[in-house]
Amino acid sequence: MLNLEGQIKKMAALTGVMLMATAEALAQDNSSRPARRIVVSIPDRKLAVLEGDRIVRIFETAVGGPKSPSPTGAYQIVNSIADPTWYTKGKIVPPGKCNPLGTRWLGLSRKGFGIHGTNRPDSIGRNASHGCIRMRNREVEELFKMVAVGDPVELYDERNPELARLFGTLLPVAAAGEPAGQ
Repeated sequence: MLNLEGQIKKMAALTGVMLMATAEALAQDNSSRPARRIVVSIPDRKLAVLEGDRIVRIFETAVGGPKSPSPTGAYQIVNSIADPTWYTKGKIVPPGKCNPLGTRWLGLSRKGFGIHGTNRPDSIGRNASHGCIRMRNREVEELFKMVAVGDPVELYDERNPELARLFGTLLPVAAAGEPAGQ
């Protein structure tokens, strides 16, 4: 009986060591990814992924329309969902071609707002969303792989020196819902 108890204790100790090593390896894997942040220019209708001051990638977006503007401020990604389900006033839309969230959802720390794909790619470059940041599905899938829960997201409604550096000169002002410069 003592032999069996001793073996159980050894197995428990070994399991504990293995769990600690696994947790440490996962932590190191996460920390090896460069810190990234997302900067969204509402007037430019563009999103930049940055590592420090270096631009990793810039994407075109759709932003909130006049009746439901995109929020401004500093937020964080709080969840990331592949093939999200859309829940709205008594209606549930499962993943698929009819889902307005497209193929990916990156939820922000501002409840109800996020960065997501779309089933209306013609809206990209316009003030057309209900406040969220919309992207083409193939591009939000790329972004989804580049960022993680906890990464900061900054949304600006006015130009500043950083936005000028990231996105160049301001595009001509367009009528609401129309792409700028066309």
